Amino acid sequence: MSYSTLYLLLIVLFSCNCSSMSEPQEKEKEELTGRSGLPVESGAAGNQQSCLITGLYPLLAELSSTLQSLKASLEQEQFRRKEEHNVAFSASLGNRGDVGPFNTDVTLVYQNVFVNAGSHYNTGTGIFTAPVKGVYFFSLSGHNKTTKPMGLRLFKNGSQMTIIYNYALSDAGIRYETLSNSITLMLEKGDQVSVHLLANTWVFDNTDNLTLFTGHLVFPF
Repeated sequence: MSYSTLYLLLIVLFSCNCSSMSEPQEKEKEELTGRSGLPVESGAAGNQQSCLITGLYPLLAELSSTLQSLKASLEQEQFRRKEEHNVAFSASLGNRGDVGPFNTDVTLVYQNVFVNAGSHYNTGTGIFTAPVKGVYFFSLSGHNKTTKPMGLRLFKNGSQMTIIYNYALSDAGIRYETLSNSITLMLEKGDQVSVHLLANTWVFDNTDNLTLFTGHLVFPF
C-alpha cells in the first residue's frame, strides 16, 4: 500500500468524523430508536463506522489487485526456475554402424534421444548448453571393434575434460569392446559441453544403443 493511499484513507476517516460531530442531538435520538423501538447504530459512531467501511472498499480492491499481481509473478518465477533446474539428457548415436574415420576431429551428434528435459541438448549440433550455473554430471561411452582405434573426447568450451581411447589390436582377433568414462563439472550459464571423435578413429552404434552421451544438473548455484 502506497503512502498516498494511506493519506487518502486518513482524509476519509477525518471527514467522516467531523461530519458526524456536527449533526444535531435530536437526529441522534431519532436514529437511536427504529420502528421496532430497538436501539440502532447512529450518530457519530454509526456515521463514522459507515464512512470507515466505505473508505476501506478502494483499499481492499487495491490490496486484492496487488496480491493477484504478486501471485502471477510468483507463478511465473516458479515456472522459470523449474524449466532452468529440470535439466537432464541422454542420447545415443543410433543405428548408424561405423562412424568415421575423419581426417580431423568432429563433434558427434547423438540423434537417438531418450530424454532431453529442458531441451538444453541440441539434437542438431550435439552440443549441450548449461542453462544455469551449477554442478553437472556427464558420462560417455563408445563401442568399436578391437581392430580399429577409437577415441572420444569430452570438451567444455573447446577444452578437453576427459577421454576414452582404444588402441587397435591386430593380433587379438575381431571382437567388440565398449569403453566408458564420466566426470562432474562446474559450469557457468552458457557453457557448452560436447563429445568429439578423434581424427582417424572409429566408433560404432546400432539398435542396441551402445555409444551414449548423458548428462544432468546435480544442483544449481
